Amino acid sequence: MSWIIIGLGIYFLILIAVCILIIFQTHSTNKTLAYLLFCFFVPVIGIFFYLTFGINYWRIKRYDRKREQDAELLKKLKTSVAKYNEVSTSSIDKTSDQYTELSSMLIKELGSPLTGNNTVQLLINGEQKFPVMMQAIREATHHIYVEYYIYEYDQTGTALVELLIQKAEQGVQVKFIYDDFGSPTIKKKIAQRMQKAGVEIHPFYKVRFYFLANRLNYRNHRKIVVIDGHTAFVGGINVSDKYVNTSDGEFSGRLFWRDTHVRIDGPAVYYLQYLFMSDWNFCCQKPLIPDVAYFADSTASGRGSYVQIAANGPDSQQPAVLFSILQAIYLAKEEILITTPYFIPGDSVLDALRVAAISGLIVKLLVPGKADSKIVNAASKSNYDDLLNAGAEIYLYQKGFVHAKTLVTDGKLTMIGTANMDHRSFELNFEVNAIVYDATIARQMRGIFFDDLRDAQKIDKVAWLNRPWYMKFPERLARLFSPVL
Repeated sequence: MSWIIIGLGIYFLILIAVCILIIFQTHSTNKTLAYLLFCFFVPVIGIFFYLTFGINYWRIKRYDRKREQDAELLKKLKTSVAKYNEVSTSSIDKTSDQYTELSSMLIKELGSPLTGNNTVQLLINGEQKFPVMMQAIREATHHIYVEYYIYEYDQTGTALVELLIQKAEQGVQVKFIYDDFGSPTIKKKIAQRMQKAGVEIHPFYKVRFYFLANRLNYRNHRKIVVIDGHTAFVGGINVSDKYVNTSDGEFSGRLFWRDTHVRIDGPAVYYLQYLFMSDWNFCCQKPLIPDVAYFADSTASGRGSYVQIAANGPDSQQPAVLFSILQAIYLAKEEILITTPYFIPGDSVLDALRVAAISGLIVKLLVPGKADSKIVNAASKSNYDDLLNAGAEIYLYQKGFVHAKTLVTDGKLTMIGTANMDHRSFELNFEVNAIVYDATIARQMRGIFFDDLRDAQKIDKVAWLNRPWYMKFPERLARLFSPVL
């Protein structure tokens, strides 16, 4: 009995120490409470979970160094590549000047220039993206930089690898970054074959047993392709057959996959090039040095679109993606249209949307009818009551799985990128969004959004709010842990 008492005493001392650590190390009040509840109500496992997932070991150490290296790289770019500075514009078109605060914030916080004279092409699903991207890669003459969270060595993945090998053998510089957790099919043989052909390929960081879970916490969720410094692709579509749908909605028996990507030609590519260089220098022993050759004379024909890039990760001082979304919501005057596969946005975004809806703005949210994670789906549903009560409309996509991450406001501004509406994208993952200040593109995206609503079911407010308690309870329970999902 005495050993049991001693053991309990030691456990409670450890519990108190961990709780103190949680209070000091965790900046978010909601996340602090979630960790504290988990530690108190799930003995031992709660403590193990926090010590494994909750402490930012890498952020404290390696990502601080990455931030310093990125700042030095940006400084060198501005010094050695004159064209990088020349792409900045002082203001956007008068039809969209309501977003000046947003563009100014990203310039000040990230050094991300507001660029004009870009050509923007929307790419819906893999069946539109991959043919366009493959053709652009075929036309490359100097360099091809590829960065993906998920790469699968299937039909689509094989085609990309073969093309990259072909371009490398032609003398084009080819570099490939992949997330080691998201791309397990890049086995040693595939990497060796690519390297033998001249393709430089590296994991963003290698997943090893030591600090395994903590490394999984910080995923490189970006999908960036940069070609010759003047063409880039960014959005939600990874490299996999599942993103490609045939005319009957199926590809090899797979679920219909609804996603959005964008091709950009013009000076906005410069910042995407900088992001790739930053990530490459983080994961590779042979750093890329800023050079004029990597920043082509990007000038699109016609007036073009104003484009800016928002990016963040565990190396960021501020959550720029979250702040850009908040600012876009704050600055909206008529309509906010959001598509996201995961909706656990936290109080700041949720409150901003509620205020917008209560103030009379049209707020519509499109989410999956069936999600790929039960607990995440339950946590997402726990936020619907507040939005519905405020007057927002929520639609559940029925045709398949909606994986697009887009936002359109007032038919003037469009965001397309890799970031979901959740804590992981705002705080833990490396993410990137393209912001397009162009009414023509926004109208196209608005049309696409309403086309998607035809394949969605609108939530009936009265029926939803009057569901029995046993349906709501799991959602409320999941919401307690939403800050750590």
